[in-house]
Amino acid sequence: HVSILLSHQVFSIVVFGSIVNEGYVNRVDELEEHCIFNRNHNACNYGITVGVLAFLSCLLYLALDAYFPQISSVKDRKKAVLSDIGVSAFWAFLWFVGFCFLTNQWQASKAEDNPLNEGGDAARAAITFSFFSIFTWGFLAFLAFRRLGDINFQEEYNTLFPNSPSLLP
Repeated sequence: HVSILLSHQVFSIVVFGSIVNEGYVNRVDELEEHCIFNRNHNACNYGITVGVLAFLSCLLYLALDAYFPQISSVKDRKKAVLSDIGVSAFWAFLWFVGFCFLTNQWQASKAEDNPLNEGGDAARAAITFSFFSIFTWGFLAFLAFRRLGDINFQEEYNTLFPNSPSLLP
């Protein structure tokens, strides 16, 4: 679980870092820089925002994973896992939207807007890691769903055998 969250952090850093670093270019005859994705600032802003917020969300859930074994109440554990499922599914959706949006804007970009093809590798990296993020966040939601099944089992076990020790760490 922790290694997947760390990969999410790396993916989000790649996405927002590549856009921030090389996602804005200008023509030779212009001073103002424009987003490399079809000169659409919304595309760059979306990639940066989702990347930064996903990174912060990873930090939050890393802290929750570290704190999780100390949560003694089965109901509180269930709430934590349900939030993990919801947040992970939400991020998978946001990365899907981001992948589609960035890909669409990259395809619509004109060669004359970037004659030196600056930032092309960064744009492709942002699109690629947005794509990878869809599946890793979806897999994290799946793992949280499995953890929820373990917690439900623990809850039923505690109901049937109230004086026995806990089965989950």
